Amino acid sequence: MSSLKDFLNKKKYVCIPLTLTATNHFELNAKINDITGRFILDTGASNTCIGIDQIDDFGLISKESKIKAAGAGATNMDTLVSKKNTVHIGSWEYKKLKIVLFDLKHVNEALTAHNAEPVNGIIGADILKKSNAIIDYGKKRLYLNAKKR
Repeated sequence: MSSLKDFLNKKKYVCIPLTLTATNHFELNAKINDITGRFILDTGASNTCIGIDQIDDFGLISKESKIKAAGAGATNMDTLVSKKNTVHIGSWEYKKLKIVLFDLKHVNEALTAHNAEPVNGIIGADILKKSNAIIDYGKKRLYLNAKKR
């Protein structure tokens, strides 16, 4: 019997290692517009997000947004949106990613209060859906379908 990794490899999935943090979140490295960052993998986040203070760091062009963000104890936060960004997660790539930008200070404060490292952003359900993602919680791996973009 083949392993899940072997089976998904045959189906053209890319295997991405995940790191379990002290807060029980999975983290991964991703490149946004060719800049590497640390991101929480969040199946409950509708969109991929980056901290509003990192617009220049990731080369984002932003516009005002009517979207209100909520999470990690904060609600009704103002956001900006940046369209047509390129994301690389391992060898998986998507070239028209919309990213929501908002203040991640409360997220990073919660992480550092539990001895975890701060993050640049959140990989959300938008990417997970675009890639037909599969999460192997036991092996701490994320699989993204390289054929589906």
